Order: sequence, then C-alpha cells, then structure tokens
Amino acid sequence: MESGDSKELMEGPPDGKSYAGIPEADFVDDVDAYMAKPETAGMVDKVLKRLDEAHSKYKFMELNLINKRRKLKTQIPDLENSLRMIEKLQSEKDSKQDLETRFVLSDQVYAKATISPTDKVCLWLGANVMLEYTLDDAQELLTKNILSAKKNLAMIDHDLDFLRDQFTTTEVNMARVFNWDVKRRKATKSTE
Repeated sequence: MESGDSKELMEGPPDGKSYAGIPEADFVDDVDAYMAKPETAGMVDKVLKRLDEAHSKYKFMELNLINKRRKLKTQIPDLENSLRMIEKLQSEKDSKQDLETRFVLSDQVYAKATISPTDKVCLWLGANVMLEYTLDDAQELLTKNILSAKKNLAMIDHDLDFLRDQFTTTEVNMARVFNWDVKRRKATKSTE
C-alpha cells in the first residue's frame, strides 16, 4: 500500500461520508420549522414512522457490516499464515532436504506432511477452485490480498463509526419530534 492510500484511509472518503454510500441522517435543528413544512405538517405519526424506518435500515446496514468485518478478521490471519508458508517454501526450495510440517485438515485437526523442495504451490481461491502458482506469484497474490483485506477492514470500521453517528442523529430527531408533539398537545389542551 502506498503512503497516499494509507492517508486516505485514515481520513476517510474525501467528502466525509461513508465508503459504502450510507445515506446521512439530517439533524432536525428547528422542529417547529421542520413540522411546518408542507410534507410534514400535521403528520407527526408519519414523521416518527419514517424516522423509525430509517433507524431500522441503519441497524440492518450495521449488521451487514459487522458480518463483513467478522469474515475479514478471520480471513486476514489465514492469508498471513499462507504467506508465511510460501516464504518458508521459498527459503527451502534450493535445499536438497525434504521439509516436514503439519497442515490443518479442519479446526483443531492437523496432519503431518513431507514436502519435497518445490517452486510451485496450489492455492484455494474459493468456490472450490484451486490454482497452481509459482512461489513468487503466490507470494505476490497473497500480499495483494492481505493489503486489500486490511484496507476493506479499515473502510468497514470507518463506515461503522459513520453509522453510529447516524443512529444518534436519528434517535435524537425522533425524541425531538416526539417531545415537540407532546408540548403541542399540552398547549392545545390548556387553550381548550
């Protein structure tokens, strides 16, 4: 990753929005003016319902981002382990001696293997697809995938922070509109 890329990651998207295009919740600063607009006048229930729907959409987006983050957090160590193995194979490829190692069959299940010096390796790409690569090409691919996964993880973390701000703004708007309606009803009752 170049230094310009990491700077952009730290600052977020240029416009301060989310990477995923999450809509920004507008803060209702003046509830009287907001509720006097033609599209909201006298429709407190509809306004509250619309705000609640927006809040639910933000929650759904958060759940999706959390799942993506969880997947990336397990994927990155796997990629790094694969890269370390490629580096070990590269250091041993000119050796005349076989390499003994253990490899993962499944969670907590390992098998012993004897590997002859080689300059090729097979990588699982996903969707039951495996391809053979030279050690140099495999190292390049894994390094690129690790950088990409870390960049995506940083973008997801930024979007989750952005979403938390949208939750707060939406919840405050809901409370302000609700309180405005309570005051309006009290005032209407006291004048009657």
